Amino acid sequence: MKITITGSLGNISKPLAQELVQNGHEVTVISSSNDKQAEIEALGASAAIGSVEDVAFLTKAFSGADAVYCMIPRANYFDPNLDLDAFTRTIGNNYAEAIEKSGVQRVVFLSSIGAHLEKNSGIIQRYNEIEAVLNQLNASITFIRPTSFFYNLLAYIPLIKSKGIIATNYGADRMIPWVSPNDIALAIAEEIVTPLDGKKVRYVSSEELTGDETAKILGNAIGKPDLKWVLTTDEETLNGLVNVGMQPKIAEGLVEMYAGLYNGLLGADYIKNRPAMMGKTKLADYAKEFAAIYNQK
Repeated sequence: MKITITGSLGNISKPLAQELVQNGHEVTVISSSNDKQAEIEALGASAAIGSVEDVAFLTKAFSGADAVYCMIPRANYFDPNLDLDAFTRTIGNNYAEAIEKSGVQRVVFLSSIGAHLEKNSGIIQRYNEIEAVLNQLNASITFIRPTSFFYNLLAYIPLIKSKGIIATNYGADRMIPWVSPNDIALAIAEEIVTPLDGKKVRYVSSEELTGDETAKILGNAIGKPDLKWVLTTDEETLNGLVNVGMQPKIAEGLVEMYAGLYNGLLGADYIKNRPAMMGKTKLADYAKEFAAIYNQK
């Protein structure tokens, strides 16, 4: 199959490209960086250099493909001039237009846990909008809804080093569904080559752990077996994010998302539609990478 994927050589797209190439597919990787071209080609894929904010470029990159994988690039939450809602919405609409104009019939879109919610989901609310837009297209689309990424735990390294705790407004004694980017990549690789007529939602998760269990695993990996996960209020969490320089509006959206995870709103549809099988990578596996980064900082 001819498959075009977005996301350059990011945490999901690189292992996805590797998996697809190894399975004999003709893969094109979209990247905004000329510097990535050689690395992309070294994987056995072709590079399409351009921006997902350019509909004409996207349409050309999607044309002739049997299937495409679309994802929203990560944004800088510390940029005071970033309009995250507009950024996310624009790229989602660009994908919809390029899919329609190119005529590609098989699509996998990286959405999020909580995308079933029209409100009270914080920064991921736009994914509900994007899914609604893509649902209007004639293409067959799988909406991949991953849970909480393992690597988001890296944000707590400064707090662990300064205060010896993980502190936020979710987790503690309540369950967090965690996921590895590698497991997401495998799910996408499976979906993108599987025929589909219509639309489908697929959740991807690697392991369900409470915040306390999460802290114990990480603590053991970094030589702090007494590491605790401390539950804070929404206000305390918001103040902490703003104090380290995060844009206040985005910080508010994160806090609302975290609160939804803690009170069960965010994961309600996930609980009803748990994956038949959890991913291969567990937090104990990722903790080795976490510890290496922790010891470098």
